[in-house]
Amino acid sequence: MTSQKELIPILKGQPLADAVMLLQDACHTASINGGWWTCPETGEYLGDADGSGMKRNTGQMLMLCVSELSEAMEGDRKDLMDDHLPHRKMMEVELADAVIRICDLAGGKGYDLGGAIAEKLAYNAQRADHKMENRIKDGGKKY
Repeated sequence: MTSQKELIPILKGQPLADAVMLLQDACHTASINGGWWTCPETGEYLGDADGSGMKRNTGQMLMLCVSELSEAMEGDRKDLMDDHLPHRKMMEVELADAVIRICDLAGGKGYDLGGAIAEKLAYNAQRADHKMENRIKDGGKKY
């Protein structure tokens, strides 16, 4: 197993950031092509290149991410297979839906989600409160 110290250069690496950005672009493009960024009544595009003029409701989009996670929890709680992809667990598919929603929102806002994830993983790998010896202390993060 790779140690946290060995992971830091990997987590900060450009290939990770690039891979996430590729996923973000794919999810957002698919969403645009699927019509989620087009007003059904007017046909108006509800986003722009850098997210500054986005006309979609950010709170609503965040709650769509939450709803996917709630569906994942329900699938896990009941140990269900997915309705649409019956060869996969519902939790797996709903987690995928949550990632798609998150990537779509990040794409619409013009965020560098890949860079942020790479930086946050590297930061978390060095956090004192994430180290096992600190987690087992009184008041430590148990989960």
